[in-house]
Amino acid sequence: MSHVRYSIPVSKPNPGRRVAVALLSVISRLEPSMGPAPTVICVGSDRATGDSLGPLVGSMLTWSRFPGKVLGTLEQPVHAGNLEHALMLVDDTSPIILGVDACLGTQREVGTIIVSQGPLKPGLGVRKQLPPVGHLHIAGVVNVGGFMEHLVLQSTRLNLVVKMAQAIAWGIIHAVNHMEDSRPGATPGPRPLESDPIPPGLTTDGLPLQLLPVSGLQR
Repeated sequence: MSHVRYSIPVSKPNPGRRVAVALLSVISRLEPSMGPAPTVICVGSDRATGDSLGPLVGSMLTWSRFPGKVLGTLEQPVHAGNLEHALMLVDDTSPIILGVDACLGTQREVGTIIVSQGPLKPGLGVRKQLPPVGHLHIAGVVNVGGFMEHLVLQSTRLNLVVKMAQAIAWGIIHAVNHMEDSRPGATPGPRPLESDPIPPGLTTDGLPLQLLPVSGLQR
């Protein structure tokens, strides 16, 4: 079965809702026995603006009381120095593991959120080999790769990173809410994504391809 991959520009209307729809599509291709609430591993460091996408998403999920397990927040980031240890904390019963990370791409790809089947491969953007993460992943293209990547990550605009983190967190929460409502016996039944309210603390207001995941920085 070929892997599916969606590209979502954060400048388009309702990017969070688009992330939710793409995420549901990818999850539907995984084993049907997998449960609804994924473990989310948000990789990155808060010491570089461009690499802070993952920790921002992780914190937004925890602030919104996401029902699944979340590893990697602004307070306790998962980065190159502790990624292997963090993966050891994920037990074999985790039904779905979703990796989230920033990445570098072409100028045209900057500001794009990628939702894709298959594991996240962090560190490629800064030429590091780190263990793969997850059954599926979400990556946000925060800047242009190919030259002085560490400096590029340090000079990435926080405004773009926050917008992308909001859309990703919003999309994850809504996708999981939809899955929970679709379970047998759930009441009142699955809610259409287009009418879902925005979770507390998150907003998409104003938010309007070969990628290189980063996360090579250590805290």
